[in-house]
Amino acid sequence: MADLGFEVLGLDVDEDRIARLSGGDLPFYEPGLEPVLRRNLADGRLRFSTSFRDLADFGDVHFLCVGTPQRADGYAADLGHLDAAVAALAPLLRRPCLVVGKSTVPVGTAAHLARTLADLAPVGGDAVLAWNPEFLREGFAVHDTLHPDRIVAGLPAEQGAAGHAEKVLREVYAAALADGTPFVTADLPTAELVKTAANAFLATKISFINAMAEVCEASGADVTRLAEALALDDRIGGRFLGPGLGFGGGCLPKDIRAFMARADELGAPRALGFLREVDEINVRRRARTVEVARRALGGSFAGRAVAVLGAAFKPDSDDVRDSPALDVAAAIRAEGGTVTVHDPRAMANARRAQPSLRYAGSALEAARGADAVLLLTEWREFRELAPSDLAPVVAGRIVVDARNVLDPAAWRAAGWTYLALGRP
Repeated sequence: MADLGFEVLGLDVDEDRIARLSGGDLPFYEPGLEPVLRRNLADGRLRFSTSFRDLADFGDVHFLCVGTPQRADGYAADLGHLDAAVAALAPLLRRPCLVVGKSTVPVGTAAHLARTLADLAPVGGDAVLAWNPEFLREGFAVHDTLHPDRIVAGLPAEQGAAGHAEKVLREVYAAALADGTPFVTADLPTAELVKTAANAFLATKISFINAMAEVCEASGADVTRLAEALALDDRIGGRFLGPGLGFGGGCLPKDIRAFMARADELGAPRALGFLREVDEINVRRRARTVEVARRALGGSFAGRAVAVLGAAFKPDSDDVRDSPALDVAAAIRAEGGTVTVHDPRAMANARRAQPSLRYAGSALEAARGADAVLLLTEWREFRELAPSDLAPVVAGRIVVDARNVLDPAAWRAAGWTYLALGRP
């Protein structure tokens, strides 16, 4: 928003995070974001605070970008942080403003928050709530913010409030709209569902091709060729049709589970029953990767050294939340293997999440003395590895390509045992 020319104040209750951001230091890795942060700090359009009073006095538009993690006691989303943010802000709103939700939430949350605003804001009905879900991809968040593929505006039912909210959001996104970005208006519950439905569809597509990988393993077929042929059908397309270890991170897994929980609450449990199988297929890919590696090592990890390439749940991120790579590494460690992990960006987060694993500063160091090498996150530097890069340092020439990104012929020709998910 600051890069688009707006005056922006960012708030967090974490004082250390605010201090780091104010100094131009990102507390997480996102390609291309740090120069945007520093440029707008230097230009004076962007600053940070821990004061809700400052925020309320400052803002014409308040974006709610608060996390909604999975609850510890079930599948449902934990809305505690979001509720707390609105409860802290609302009593301080003494002039007209638009409050805009961007968090991924169960359908019906916006109506609940609108009631909170109406009850607590001194300005009353002049504090209007809208819902504008985000569709950012980690690793591409700067591009997706400045050049979105669509803008969804969930508007209140009252005609006057809806007209005001749409007008303000069109002003906020004027640059994107001028570039031709579609602007979709909807009621609040529909806007909430757009995000959760999109994530459910993407998760389903990933698990579908991984279910096909299980059939391919049973029949001797090649899932990568199957996916290639399916992708040529323009009704299907190739995006999110990459077979392998499956999805992770802080969005898809918890979002599909929260979606199922909400459907149960609404009395429509059968509508999303298929998502349980989507989730189970995804989790099975992790166990299958461990099984493939175990068999390659003769049936046991005890006393064996395993190199794991990748800790982040996806490349171009340092996010290890629900990381398939770290899950596999931890499972092998639990079975007695000595596991050494390397990731280009996620080492610090991985160490905090799994301190019992070993960590190395490079792929070569991780592979030194390894009986098997597992490629679990498809970073470019791992995709570009040649068999000759690792051959001089490994103890055994076994590679498990859990993301189907290496050339099997090249590795086998170099004397390696090449194994992958869903391939002969």
